[in-house]
Amino acid sequence: MFDSHAHLCDHKFDEDREAVLRKMKDEGVTGFMEIGVSEETSNDALRLAEAIDGVYAAVGYHPDAASEADPEILKSLLRNPKAYAIGEIGLDYYYEDPPREIQQKAFRMQMQIAEETGYPVIIHDRDAHGDTLQILSEHPSVIGVMHSYSGSAEMAKTLLKMGWYISFSGVVTFKNARQSVEVAAMVPDDRILAETDSPYLTPVPFRGHRNDSGYMKYTIEKLAEIRGTTFEHIERITEENARTLFRLPR
Repeated sequence: MFDSHAHLCDHKFDEDREAVLRKMKDEGVTGFMEIGVSEETSNDALRLAEAIDGVYAAVGYHPDAASEADPEILKSLLRNPKAYAIGEIGLDYYYEDPPREIQQKAFRMQMQIAEETGYPVIIHDRDAHGDTLQILSEHPSVIGVMHSYSGSAEMAKTLLKMGWYISFSGVVTFKNARQSVEVAAMVPDDRILAETDSPYLTPVPFRGHRNDSGYMKYTIEKLAEIRGTTFEHIERITEENARTLFRLPR
């Protein structure tokens, strides 16, 4: 299993990070993308990736950190050979803090750097589907993944036509996840990814507990059920797709 989106550098893991990493290996996790959301966490992701085989870093400014987004710092982070993607970037209108215009400016800046450098991107989209699609359409050469997808089936069809990947988290195991289940059933085999977004979005039956990559199997089991296939098939294609998108070693 390959976790395409995790935050193991989060402070929630400070007391037992090494034990969690050992547990993940025992559970069959072959690797994961450690995702930065600010300058500080991007540097943390790079250090973790440098220290542990099978860990790869994404660097960037989450919409919550849009006010601090600095293009020169991002370019510097990308020069590290362990940086494989720009992310997590995007828009979050749930709290609207910072304001939408600041989020959009930081998002466009990072998409422009992705266009210039050729790095794939990892997109955070919460309650901002229309503006997210608009900004993605302004950079048609940039390809990436919609992390923990929460949009409609129609939006998913548009993204797939644009060449994008769609990732599913433990949300697909939730009872009220009808829209996520609908989309998970229709994404082609070569465009689907799986993730934990740990320490968040823990799948059933551990919802409410801290998440980690060791719980990937519950999301993969649910995706296999939704798509009428085997656990082994979903396990294989989601890892293959992650390695293709992020151009990871095989």
